[in-house]
Amino acid sequence: MGDTWFKIMLLLFNVIFLGFILGIVLFIYQYKTKKKAHQKQLVLKDELHKKDLLEAEMEIQSDTMQHIGQEIHDSVGQKLTLASLYLKQLPLDDFTTQQASPIQSVTDIIDNSLEELRQISKSLTQSNLKDKDLISLIEQLCNRVENLSKCKVAFVYDQEITLRNHTTKTVIYRIVQEFIQNSIKHAKCSLIEVKLTRFNHKHSLRLQLSDNGIGFDLGQDTAKGIGLENFKNRAAMIGAELQLNSQHNKGTQLTLDIENYGL
Repeated sequence: MGDTWFKIMLLLFNVIFLGFILGIVLFIYQYKTKKKAHQKQLVLKDELHKKDLLEAEMEIQSDTMQHIGQEIHDSVGQKLTLASLYLKQLPLDDFTTQQASPIQSVTDIIDNSLEELRQISKSLTQSNLKDKDLISLIEQLCNRVENLSKCKVAFVYDQEITLRNHTTKTVIYRIVQEFIQNSIKHAKCSLIEVKLTRFNHKHSLRLQLSDNGIGFDLGQDTAKGIGLENFKNRAAMIGAELQLNSQHNKGTQLTLDIENYGL
């Protein structure tokens, strides 16, 4: 009887001990599961917070550009318009050919500068981005650069691209705009290529930008002045993947991949 009782007690002890061990394992598993879920939640909150900050930064930049564009139109533009009108009112018939020719040249320069300022003002204002489609905006930008005789700009695109998302359209346009400005300012290039195509069964959009300039070292401090952070921040805002490559005397290439761009 005592031996049987002992075996029963030993069995109960083993069952209780096993249940205790299983309880500990279950507790640890639930703890790790909750910890992972909590960490994911923190990462998600951090990403949302960063996205909110990027959107706020972009809104501030857009407002600033809007203000600058309006100031260019209202202040500088008006002064150039008045200067052009005053020159055109001069009685050129009373001047000799030698005197009239420089005056006419100055008038032409002012008129050309005025037209360029108007185009720049339009490109900076947000209303222009809302009113036009992406293809027209980029074409206008490329034509303006070529008209300034800075360098040749080749724009290739898929005919059927339509972009409904205003934020995505704004980000793409600003990246193209900044890349072109950087290439003209820093790269000493003669050719800039802009390519906008669809891929991945036409559900995604790829922007490819390149120049044939002098290039730069991505690891050097000089690269910080090229607006690399702006490129990265804008890409992150729309969840796009950005790749930037550059080598000395081999130009610079930027690729932006946007998944499900039409949604």
